Amino acid sequence: MSSESAPGQFPRPENAPDNLPSLSTRLKEIAVVFLRLGSLGFGGPQAHIAMQHDEAVIRRGWMSQEQFTEGVGLCEMLPGPASTQMGIYVGYVRAGWLGAVLAGICFIAPAFVIEVIFSWLYFRFQGVPQLEGMFFGVAPVVIAIILAFCWKLGRKAVKDWSRGLIAVAAFALLLIGGVNILLLFGLAALVGLLLYGPKKGPLSGIPILLPWPVLTLAQTVVATVPPETLILSSFWGLERIGAYFWPLTLFFLKVGGAIFGGGLVIIPFIADEVVDQLGWLTPTEFLDGVAIGQFTPGPVVLTAAFIGYKVAGVLGALTATVAIFAPSFAFILLAAPVLLRIRHNAWVKGSLQAITPTALGAVAAATVPLAQNALLHQTTPASLVALGIGVAAFIALMRFRQPTWLLVLMGGGAGLLARGLLA
Repeated sequence: MSSESAPGQFPRPENAPDNLPSLSTRLKEIAVVFLRLGSLGFGGPQAHIAMQHDEAVIRRGWMSQEQFTEGVGLCEMLPGPASTQMGIYVGYVRAGWLGAVLAGICFIAPAFVIEVIFSWLYFRFQGVPQLEGMFFGVAPVVIAIILAFCWKLGRKAVKDWSRGLIAVAAFALLLIGGVNILLLFGLAALVGLLLYGPKKGPLSGIPILLPWPVLTLAQTVVATVPPETLILSSFWGLERIGAYFWPLTLFFLKVGGAIFGGGLVIIPFIADEVVDQLGWLTPTEFLDGVAIGQFTPGPVVLTAAFIGYKVAGVLGALTATVAIFAPSFAFILLAAPVLLRIRHNAWVKGSLQAITPTALGAVAAATVPLAQNALLHQTTPASLVALGIGVAAFIALMRFRQPTWLLVLMGGGAGLLARGLLA
């Protein structure tokens, strides 16, 4: 087992005892463990982190409980998918930079391949009545999953009336005011400093990394409303990757660096630009892409691969995936030593106090048009059936704690049955 580090310091594998296995052996162990976790990682980020804890702390003794807990705290503070960042952190503690990169790649790669396969199947058979029937039932389940996520995030984020007002204000500004979402998060960071930061103390104590959402505004691609939705690329996307490489890269770098509050916070970031401004996906395609991300293993932000596939085939999926996860690698490998030292800084904690309820309001605002698309159909019976599927899925999530991937599959079956009866 690697040695424990002092509190607030990033663990250094080179300080570990001399009886560690060779680097090649450790790298092989990391590859085997994280390929398996990436292939079987159903259940969302909390389940992923629990599986990593079981492997790294309990079964294999790669790190101490204190090191793992410190890593979880760090990853929860950062923007980006926490479970992927935690895997990178575990890999670093076990085998340094090579271990970190290998752990992250092995955790992402199986889910990426599965996501691309399902993306191909979806777009290949799009329009087939059976597929339409299945996603008729899947779409309300996705809305239920998002609403359950909002409920859980709200219980964590809304601790008093002021945080509740922040969530409501974020909801209204996005849904009614059309405010740029990154600008909104930047403002939230500043509001958090004013309301929840230390009342006294030098402003020089504000860490430079706090206004990260504001800094990412520089990466914002100004988009115009397209005349029509982008048509599907070829399988590999060779004819389109040249034109879309940089738009995909810049957009998903921006998203990957600004996802606070959990993987489903990706929804308002992507829906606003990819659907409404850039026209890469239709609302239905976007909602179906989120659904595919729910019943495939790995982090839900791999919805980026679905979008990239539509835009520029497999090459587009790879570009989008690399871009959305690149900030996670950078945060852990480059910024973690600093971030661990400032994690308990009062200015950092104050800023995050406002960012989390802002994320809640943003997800809720993005859900409204998605819910209209999922629940409102051409006939009243179809709308009532869709609403019933959504309500049943919400109860199954909140009351009986059923896994999301199972509910998505059950929703697909219910949709097939319902479409047959409604035809």
